Amino acid sequence: MGTRDRPLRTGTTWAYGYEISPAMSPDRLAVIQRLLEEENSTARSETRTWQGRFVTEEKVTHILVVSDSPDQQREINRRLEKEFGKLKTGFSLTPATSIPGRAGVVELNPS
Repeated sequence: MGTRDRPLRTGTTWAYGYEISPAMSPDRLAVIQRLLEEENSTARSETRTWQGRFVTEEKVTHILVVSDSPDQQREINRRLEKEFGKLKTGFSLTPATSIPGRAGVVELNPS
């Protein structure tokens, strides 16, 4: 790993969320759960910040994402949105919001 490829620690972490409507059962969201677990594991192994979790309510299901970047065009986002299409469910995506004071990891050369 060259100097330009090393992660840069910053003081900002970002949060955004998906809202899936109507709410779906865990069985229907099993593929989404696997995608979240895979990305969570990959982020940990690469020492970067990315965590996605379900927050279930009566009428909607949320996926809360905490990340080292406000970028919502990552491969994981494309994969999630493709699966939402397969499930034939509506979803919305909130803008990323900074969480000041939370140390994150940002790649100097993001792909």
